[in-house]
Amino acid sequence: MSKTNYFIEGLSAKNEKVILEIYQNIFPKVKSFILKNKGQQSDAEDVFQNALLQLSVRYIKESFEIKTSFEAYLFTVCKNLWRRELNKSKKWVTNDNVIQLQSKEVDLALATLEQERWELYAEYLKTISENCRKVLQLFFNKVSYTDIVEKMGYNSETVVRQRVFKCKTKLTSLIQKDKRYKSLIEL
Repeated sequence: MSKTNYFIEGLSAKNEKVILEIYQNIFPKVKSFILKNKGQQSDAEDVFQNALLQLSVRYIKESFEIKTSFEAYLFTVCKNLWRRELNKSKKWVTNDNVIQLQSKEVDLALATLEQERWELYAEYLKTISENCRKVLQLFFNKVSYTDIVEKMGYNSETVVRQRVFKCKTKLTSLIQKDKRYKSLIEL
């Protein structure tokens, strides 16, 4: 049994030894990431617990394959959950009479949906050309067109804009042809 299967199956079976091993090996890295990104110890604990719950529930519901290491996969889930929390906190208005609009179950379902969307995107990103991948990664990381011209050796920003458009169109087309796409956009 691979280490990834060992972790995901142990987590789903609520094997305390496996869960403790996951905490010991992966939690410190997640905690470090969250502390460096406007979080606290309690935030790291919450995010890690939610990520484990999300993975466990999703694996029990529909067994899926993790194509990277379990550690890398869980870390990505935690990063996505933490970014989601940061985005939600930007939208909060301070008020003494705050009403929680979403239940934990709805929030977990939305986080799972976002993770599945991310996996679909990442899967098809690997199928496009290396050049397109690099251009889109720079673009999505908000690197300026001027810097992309320099890094990629293009002649002008116009060429970069055209390349970004063509690569995004190609990636979008591939994703939309996937049978999972329709179920991931509906909510």
